[in-house]
Amino acid sequence: MSLKRLQLTLAIFKPDITAQPHIIKEVRSMLLQHKFYFIRSKELRLSRQRAEEFYQEHKGKFFLNRLVSFMSSGPLSAHILARDNAVQEWRRLMGPTKVLRTIHEDADSIRGMYGLTDTRNCTHGSDSPESAAKEIAFFFPEFSIDHWYREDESCYREGKVFYDNDTGMHMLQR
Repeated sequence: MSLKRLQLTLAIFKPDITAQPHIIKEVRSMLLQHKFYFIRSKELRLSRQRAEEFYQEHKGKFFLNRLVSFMSSGPLSAHILARDNAVQEWRRLMGPTKVLRTIHEDADSIRGMYGLTDTRNCTHGSDSPESAAKEIAFFFPEFSIDHWYREDESCYREGKVFYDNDTGMHMLQR
């Protein structure tokens, strides 16, 4: 049993892979193999305005219009993930943003296997615990990080959960 508190992060499966259930299944399997817990999951579509809100930190950058157009082009799958060093480990599993580089340097990563371009690169992940908290609140406003740490985190850390194939999330053992 670890005494170190688990870390939360946000993962988004982008429209390029949500359209391909076999890839989603493979990515979920990779996450489970790497000991991630699925705390919350939802399928959604972002309007262009919501996509612009989410990516406001990139305002003025050359790729923003392309990114916002893509992220609002189809369904997304958003997930709150937990594990030790969740932010760093999810980013490592995704691989670098630049797909061409990833194919050569980290071919076994998600982006190395399934990425098409720097925009159509399969996944998004928070880049810090602070970003994770902000991004989780954006996609899961009903979720309380403080409540989760106070009430549920120790059950996950102690392995008192199970993966429910029907919901695609981990559930507390009752």
